[in-house]
Amino acid sequence: MVFRRGRSSSQWWPRLGGGGGCRGPLGMLRASLLLASLPLGARGTASANLSTALGHRVPLTGGRYLSIGDGSVMEFEFPEESEGIIVISSQYPGQGNRTGPGPMLRVTSLDTEVLTIKNVSAITWGRGGGFVVSIHSGLPGLAPLLIQLLDPHEAPPMLIEERRDFCIKVSPAEDAPGTLGADLVHFSENPILYLLLPLIFVNKCSFGCKVELEVLKGLLQSPQPMLLGLLGQFLVMPFYAFLMAKVFVLPKALALGLIITCSSPGGGGSYLFSLLLGGDVTLAISMTFISTVAATGFLPLSSAVYSRLLSIHETLHVPISKILGTLLFIAIPIAAGVVIRSKLPKFSQLLLHVIKPFSFVLLLGGLFLAYRMGVFILVGVRLPIVLVGLTVPLVGLLVGYCLATCLKLPAAQRRTVSIEVGVQNSLLALAMLQLSLRRLQADYASQAPFIVALSGTSEMLALVVGHLIYSSLCPVP
Repeated sequence: MVFRRGRSSSQWWPRLGGGGGCRGPLGMLRASLLLASLPLGARGTASANLSTALGHRVPLTGGRYLSIGDGSVMEFEFPEESEGIIVISSQYPGQGNRTGPGPMLRVTSLDTEVLTIKNVSAITWGRGGGFVVSIHSGLPGLAPLLIQLLDPHEAPPMLIEERRDFCIKVSPAEDAPGTLGADLVHFSENPILYLLLPLIFVNKCSFGCKVELEVLKGLLQSPQPMLLGLLGQFLVMPFYAFLMAKVFVLPKALALGLIITCSSPGGGGSYLFSLLLGGDVTLAISMTFISTVAATGFLPLSSAVYSRLLSIHETLHVPISKILGTLLFIAIPIAAGVVIRSKLPKFSQLLLHVIKPFSFVLLLGGLFLAYRMGVFILVGVRLPIVLVGLTVPLVGLLVGYCLATCLKLPAAQRRTVSIEVGVQNSLLALAMLQLSLRRLQADYASQAPFIVALSGTSEMLALVVGHLIYSSLCPVP
């Protein structure tokens, strides 16, 4: 059996001796045809001069000896939760010599959640030779390979050549779309999303019209609430995401999604929750505005730093420019609304009245898209990210309240700071991931903001209900 390929011209076939593997005369014929199809020579342009590395020499990286298939394709597609083999041909002198030990091959998957290497076996044919690498695919994603050809005659083995340009793309099982419905279109291609974009832009502009410049000037004179909010949102919460990614050993795509979610500014109706929970609504609106503007600098910075610390950059390209572009799409209309309120107060009032009828349309469209997102994003969700997602809003609320209590802020401001830190703009994080990563990686990474959004909304509504019950039973005189 030959597995379905994407843009690859190389052959993939099941693991030798495994279920569905090459057995009997037909299996041997397939194996022989595959081995015969391998290239007799892969002539790269890498320098033949070797310098010191691993105590010996710097590896060749131009593909002089090692190749997969005809050497023209670097990315190979493989179905999830399957076992199979890769045949790597080697043109290193002495590879086909059966009289003595030949070179060794070390293959490492740089994302073991996506792909694991089971074993590597040497094979010979004619004057050449190669290696059979047994693999097991796990979660959908992209797993770069580190392939090293070693000379075992040295101690430690000398590195002859190193390849980092091959990768395995693990795709969802072919029958997965059937479980979702044959006519189900990915939510990112839904026309409703594009119809809502102008409304989102106008809605953010109208939010800016609610920001009072006098309150902003007051925050500059007494910046404790603002600084506490920025500290909690862009320092404490990203660090918490980093710790959780380490503790639960989250896959790199999920770790990136969690980092971006916990680095996101306040939002998600935090000023509405401040109103319902007895907070300072005017302060909440101003803090949301400030954190959104500040996120254009802090969020890309924290994403870049923690991606390095978690080695996410080795398997995922973190597109900082696209993340910044998504933030600017939100920050610019909010800033424009502030300017409109200051320079054109009558027009700002008109804008606030115009957007009200469309708010219901935005709500319905958001609920519809949330359902469609969940169908794709939550497929195959696992317990660790669910547990982490449940704790993120609670930790944010606790961190914000403790910080505000330490500075002895008034009760209303304590609640506002707590809500601003605990209620992240998870939908903004989801949009950044969807616009920045490839679809397979984006859907997987989006599990983090989607679960945080669901848990945050549920937990905040529970707090509102509890607050209303407590207020009715124990009214404040």
